Amino acid sequence: MTYLKPLIKKDVIPFYDWLNNEDVIRYSLSIFQKINTKQDIDEWYNTLLENNDYKFGIFLKDSNKLIGYCGICNISNSKKEGEYFIFIGEKDLWGKGISTQCTKEIVRIGFKELQLNRITLTVSEPNIGGIKSYEKAGFVADGNKKNASFRDGKFHNKIQMSIQKPDTISK
Repeated sequence: MTYLKPLIKKDVIPFYDWLNNEDVIRYSLSIFQKINTKQDIDEWYNTLLENNDYKFGIFLKDSNKLIGYCGICNISNSKKEGEYFIFIGEKDLWGKGISTQCTKEIVRIGFKELQLNRITLTVSEPNIGGIKSYEKAGFVADGNKKNASFRDGKFHNKIQMSIQKPDTISK
């Protein structure tokens, strides 16, 4: 249904709509709550393209349409660890298994190509769909940050999750 490929400059266009949709950005990066003009989004996107994070656009196979992005950031070579992220901007594609498929692929890349031992993530507790997707991909909860996020006029918890490199890969 989808494939991953590196983002390029022109891929910014869908972000103009996505980052101005309250439902789409509700549980996403805090910066998405603050940027909404074309100039702000362009500046953020250019920084995204220039940084050393391992990131890919998520594209539909049948139409080559960009629907989001995912990857691993905050990679520590000394700890062999990185932090997973995903953003699906096309709301009508939520709940179709795309997040789980992409998560599994990025985890595979993280363990095989990047030689990571552990991949972490943080998810907002009300983001039930995200939590289920991460669990299907093998992540387990290993911590809880109380009242770590403020959205919709109230605080909520953030769940820390991680996945360890399987023994079959580390040998």
